[in-house]
Amino acid sequence: MKRIAITDIDNIRIGQTEDKKAATGCTVLVCPAGMSAGLDIRGGGPASRETALLDPLAIAQTIHAVVLGGGSAFGLDAAGGVMALLEERGIGLEVGITKVPLVVQSDIFDLTVGDGSVRPDKAMGYAAAKAALDAPNYRDGNFGAGCGASVGKSCGMEHCMKTGIGSCAVQIGDLKIGAVTVLNALGDVFDSKSAKKIAGMLNADNSGFADSLEFMTQHITPVQNKFADNTTISAVMTNAKFDKAQLCKIAGMAHDGYARSISPVHTSADGDSIYALSAGDIEADIDAVGVIAAEVISEAIKCAVYSAESAYGLYSAKDLPFYSNPS
Repeated sequence: MKRIAITDIDNIRIGQTEDKKAATGCTVLVCPAGMSAGLDIRGGGPASRETALLDPLAIAQTIHAVVLGGGSAFGLDAAGGVMALLEERGIGLEVGITKVPLVVQSDIFDLTVGDGSVRPDKAMGYAAAKAALDAPNYRDGNFGAGCGASVGKSCGMEHCMKTGIGSCAVQIGDLKIGAVTVLNALGDVFDSKSAKKIAGMLNADNSGFADSLEFMTQHITPVQNKFADNTTISAVMTNAKFDKAQLCKIAGMAHDGYARSISPVHTSADGDSIYALSAGDIEADIDAVGVIAAEVISEAIKCAVYSAESAYGLYSAKDLPFYSNPS
């Protein structure tokens, strides 16, 4: 199994755009010929659009784009811009008078990081889709949907850390599997191999890590009107051939990567979602792909930590004064 770039996954093109001043953005994955897709949502507060298309009982067998965005539910307007660009390019489901692009979207909550009045919109989605088709520009870190991402928010934004978007992809023979993850979790983040904490809630004077799990167990009184201000969203992609039902299973198995790397995870204040995308015809075992999907998710989470830059008054892992050389 060798490492490859996420951009080496066949038939899927990735474009990003962001407003760095406002701390928000979007990442668009486009497959012009259409791709099979599944979804598994484990968090209690997702912000999503058109995800019912991915129900195995729904008639559509392929989609054309996945949008990972910021802006919470407000940012779901970005999908309209993606649809507009794809329709202009003749990409979509043929319905006679036009082609209807099938576009799904999930968003993180980043409104408390930069300027909460600025969210991904139709223009931003259009620009990201155009980049995907004309000049793919994927980068890890504070880009696209990762622009305003942060983690460790159980005790408030003043003690959280800056993260971003991360990726990991591998190849075994002709089989390619990769993941893109926007890391915006309520909980703390760990290296899944060493169990070392690498990001999360900071202590009172930001001189060391606090423990999100311990904090939650000490505050068990019910919280009324809790809003979902977190969410880690991912897309697993492969050139293996699977249908929607199989991809939903692979997405579910990929959540093991979240569980190994984030604690606590899948809370009611998270909208944790994973898309699984198939854009090829390589024959592969579903369970083997699901297991590898969990691994690349964990590595993409680690990448999202280490590629992030400090911004908006939040430390990234590479700039922590007590942890200056993460590895």
